[in-house]
Amino acid sequence: MEDSNGAEIKAPPPVQRRPPRPRGGGFTPEGFVAALRRRLSSGAAVAARASFAADSGDESGPPEPSSSHSRRDSSGDTSSAGGPGDFTAFSFRAAAPVHRKAKESPLSSDAIFKQSHAGLFNLCIVVLVAVNGRLIIENLMKYGLLIRAGFWFNSTSLRDWPLLMCCLSLPAFPLGAFSVEQLAFRNVITDAVATCLHIILTTAVIVYPVLVILMCDSAVVSGFLLMFIACIVWLKLVSFAHTNHDIRQLTISGKKVDNAPSTDDMDSLQAPTLGSLVYFMMAPTLCYQPSYPRTENVRKGWLIRQIILYLIFTGIQGFIIEQYINPIVVNSQHPLKGGLLNAIETVLRLSLPNVYLWLCMFYCFFHLWLNILAEILRFGDREFYKDWWNAKTIDEVKYKSS
Repeated sequence: MEDSNGAEIKAPPPVQRRPPRPRGGGFTPEGFVAALRRRLSSGAAVAARASFAADSGDESGPPEPSSSHSRRDSSGDTSSAGGPGDFTAFSFRAAAPVHRKAKESPLSSDAIFKQSHAGLFNLCIVVLVAVNGRLIIENLMKYGLLIRAGFWFNSTSLRDWPLLMCCLSLPAFPLGAFSVEQLAFRNVITDAVATCLHIILTTAVIVYPVLVILMCDSAVVSGFLLMFIACIVWLKLVSFAHTNHDIRQLTISGKKVDNAPSTDDMDSLQAPTLGSLVYFMMAPTLCYQPSYPRTENVRKGWLIRQIILYLIFTGIQGFIIEQYINPIVVNSQHPLKGGLLNAIETVLRLSLPNVYLWLCMFYCFFHLWLNILAEILRFGDREFYKDWWNAKTIDEVKYKSS
């Protein structure tokens, strides 16, 4: 073909078009079978069959397609190697069996501990927050904000010098116990005399603060803190006396004792020093020993976070006492004057805030405060408590809480 100038014009290449789909009566079963085979041999179908086989527990699922399992004919159609009678391609169809092996329900006793229950746990948290949120709003609407400083610190708290002086004088008792042990290790006094002096010191460290509190009109927190510190000093002195008595038996008197320590423990058995006593009185432990495991350094960032958490949980404890426990106690009748049902109802109303208060006190003291002291003093053994919440008996709870 030429144009007006005589140049030859090439004809465009012919466009190959797909033949139109047969409509109506033009439907051919051979075309449908070919399209179905192409669909079943695709990657989506293979993935669906593998997923169904894994979910149904069928370990002998259909094999993955490969060049040896499929063939392509001259027309471009792909067919399964199993031929028309191979029904593995239909494993994700409705005709495939769903129940292939015996399985337990997720909440049955045999399968409940073999899977995660994070969803149920989250649901319990949501319900707990909703219920307690309603109780908080109801309490605020009924009583208002009841936080007041007079219950904790009144006008006499800052002038409560007798309790403060009593607290500052408590270190005299550990120094007295240290002097008794020094005399006993030098054989100046006998073991019987040392034991009697320790009994006098440990009794005085409890009786002395009680007498001061009874003679002075102090605030609640001041008296509580004084007795709390006095009880800790008493327990530490008891351990100090027992441990040094055993050390004297093992190193000086040469007596045979049961459960004798090993050679490594014998190397650490020595007379108490003033530095070891001071560290023991400040360390978060009630068991005296001449030396303790120590950490390398103090983590300042971690320590600041623990102090902030300690202040937050201390405030939560005060809120629970002031906002929930005090109004119930003040507004309730005397247990002996009211009926039995009123007494039971009061106890049940106090049970929930008391549980929350006890949990906050446990976390605040045994975890936060003791870890703060241990971090400052580089005290290595931080196992202040065990998993008492998994205990099955009361004795096991006592063991894991100590």
